[in-house]
Amino acid sequence: MRRSVKALMLALVAVPMLAIAAVADADHSALEIRFQNHRFAPQTLNVPAGQALVIKVVNASNETIEFESFKLNREVAMTPGETITVRLPALDPGSYDFYDDFHQDVPEGSIVAK
Repeated sequence: MRRSVKALMLALVAVPMLAIAAVADADHSALEIRFQNHRFAPQTLNVPAGQALVIKVVNASNETIEFESFKLNREVAMTPGETITVRLPALDPGSYDFYDDFHQDVPEGSIVAK
């Protein structure tokens, strides 16, 4: 009986730990877009269509920016040095533009799902 209780307790601890590890691994594989030198890099990010994805957006500049995309339904103001995580559902093939709405002179970027 004691072995069953120990095994159950171990399982109750191990399963959440595995779930946390899976989330951590998913975040390590996140794609990245950086805002630096008054532009987004990469300017075009190619991703597989039909797969959910995680994109980390890093504001490596000294100014507040806004990561915005009507097509992706995202709008986030970002302070200098801030990093956000953008979780996207599986995208249909196509191009999804994004831009800094605070600075109209910054070239637009795009996420291209193929």
